Amino acid sequence: MIDDFLVRAIVGGVLLACICGPFGAFIVWRRMAFFGDMLAHSALLGVALGLLIGVDVRLGMIATCLASALILAFGQRQSKIGSDTVLGMLAHSTLALGMVALAFVQGVAVDIMAYLFGDILAITMGDIWLMLGGGVVAIGGLIWMWRPLLALTVSPEIAAAESIPVERLRLIFMLLMALVIGLAIKIVGVLLITALLIVPAASARFFAKTPEQMAIGAALFGAASVLTGIALSWHVDTPAGPSIVISAAGLFVISSIVMMGLRRR
Repeated sequence: MIDDFLVRAIVGGVLLACICGPFGAFIVWRRMAFFGDMLAHSALLGVALGLLIGVDVRLGMIATCLASALILAFGQRQSKIGSDTVLGMLAHSTLALGMVALAFVQGVAVDIMAYLFGDILAITMGDIWLMLGGGVVAIGGLIWMWRPLLALTVSPEIAAAESIPVERLRLIFMLLMALVIGLAIKIVGVLLITALLIVPAASARFFAKTPEQMAIGAALFGAASVLTGIALSWHVDTPAGPSIVISAAGLFVISSIVMMGLRRR
């Protein structure tokens, strides 16, 4: 018999991988890895605020990620500073604010390592249901704007010429990304979530011939990384979150070697 907590970890991890896969594909196409890092760093502030005001920490993380996405979208429109500079300031400012705010949390033992590197083995049914509900919203939204978003990714100018609401589409995508990252923090943590988004997508890129194939492939590579990482963590007694990311990196290396071999034929 497999222990209940291990079943929950597998179900939650695979579910999250299926949610992250299509979004990871767009992050790779649009070169938005730093945006994912910024949102992940801001989630730590959500943890602190949730503990301070007495609300569910998971909701605090999601709310802070959404707020950071809105601030970034507004800042990019109004500021003369480059978007990478705005991202850097937000990422490190929110991370620092989160660490300072955690110092004021009284009467609660905070396992900071679990938030930095994830704790998938401690996932609850509540986490899974929240992930499922949020995933339906995120994937549903992505499917709804799939074609316009692809056009925007290929060429913002052509998308605007075709009367696609470019700025609105960017904002919706950023908010959906914030939701996904807020959901994912408990699995691999603040410092590793971007890897779970981009590494499986990069692996899938070797074999995909269409955007849809890459999105599905990214989900499959992510699920394989989760299963391999949990197995590694269980048998070798290593941290689960980092083990998942190492597995994803290993699959990327294997995929690149396989593709090199196929090209030489």
